[in-house]
Amino acid sequence: MAVYILFLMLPIYWLVNMSLKSNTEILGEFSLWPRDLTFANYATILTDPSWYMGYVNSLTYVVMNMAISLTVALPAAYAFSRYSFMGDKHLFFWLLTNRMAPPAVFALPFFQLYSSIGLFDTHIAVALAHCLFNVPLAVWILEGFMRGVPKEIDETAYIDGYSFGRFFIQIFMPLIASGIGVAAFFCFMFSWVELLLSRTLTAVAAKSIASTMTRTVSASGMDWGVLAAAGVLTILPGALVIYFVRNYIAKGFALGRV
Repeated sequence: MAVYILFLMLPIYWLVNMSLKSNTEILGEFSLWPRDLTFANYATILTDPSWYMGYVNSLTYVVMNMAISLTVALPAAYAFSRYSFMGDKHLFFWLLTNRMAPPAVFALPFFQLYSSIGLFDTHIAVALAHCLFNVPLAVWILEGFMRGVPKEIDETAYIDGYSFGRFFIQIFMPLIASGIGVAAFFCFMFSWVELLLSRTLTAVAAKSIASTMTRTVSASGMDWGVLAAAGVLTILPGALVIYFVRNYIAKGFALGRV
């Protein structure tokens, strides 16, 4: 296990190592650590609007996508877990097939649609496009958690005079808090690392950090140090999210469909 963890951490170490070097040192002799330590690459990221706005744009549409996906997925998952209706199994499978399709299939239709209605290069455009993949995943995860909650709790709440909205928010959602945390985590991770749609549907105003990192080649060549620093800063939000929801993820593996 120690060897495996070392193997996994090696690329991350090398990324951090490159981010603390100048381009001259990176392209020069091989070294396991920076000989001339510099934080100029990070200073470039944090002071250049073309770089740090990429993080702002990415966080903006990721948060929007999480909010939209969970708002849609919660009542949908409740319906699938509590009611039987004509075609429910087929509809549930159809939702999952949307998640299985590669983003490249939808890039051109989304581009044409958003260009026609004026949503191109906006945060909501990317957030809505990612919903096509995150909503089915969130429904699938949440439905597994909700099915584990006894229906008698619903009936008891109605007998006690709870309206559906009050019951769902005050009683039911706390019972599936682990499932909501797991679903939010996977929605965040997909939106944060997805590149094709975020690059196709944005140009300048809403360009994500992943898209910015793929457009760093100039006449002077590749700025390896700045690109490595951007990579390190891109890893940090995902690592922080994993740290704060790690207990929910563990419960999700034990109880839900993860």
